[in-house]
Amino acid sequence: MPAVVSSARGRRRTISEINMVPFIDVMLVLLIIFMVTAPLIAPSMIDLPSVRKAPRQPDQVIQVIIGKDESLELKIDKNRSSLPLDKLVAAVTQAQAGRAPDASAVVISADRNVKYESVVNVMDKLQQAGVRRVGLAVQSAR
Repeated sequence: MPAVVSSARGRRRTISEINMVPFIDVMLVLLIIFMVTAPLIAPSMIDLPSVRKAPRQPDQVIQVIIGKDESLELKIDKNRSSLPLDKLVAAVTQAQAGRAPDASAVVISADRNVKYESVVNVMDKLQQAGVRRVGLAVQSAR
């Protein structure tokens, strides 16, 4: 509501100015509230596991390649073959047969656009079949 001021001649006129004091008071209170609560809000930090280098390199590296269309390929040395998941697991265990448990490693290489679920499913099947060394191939940032 505008303030009314009387002049010396008896005429009344309204002052059409905005009173900024309540606005400034509210803004200062909000500023103090944000300044007090900001340090209390902890940023979400996750504790990632650390990896160490293997004590010795494996004698044989078996590579499982998951394509864009989630097709599976098995690469042992220079031989490449396309297999379904159940036969892939059997082929990996057969390739590892007769070797020491840590003598061969399985590396999963997946396309960037493949669902995470597909990669985990392959890892799970391999580990259920008794494959001890399963890893993921990554590309270093440039």
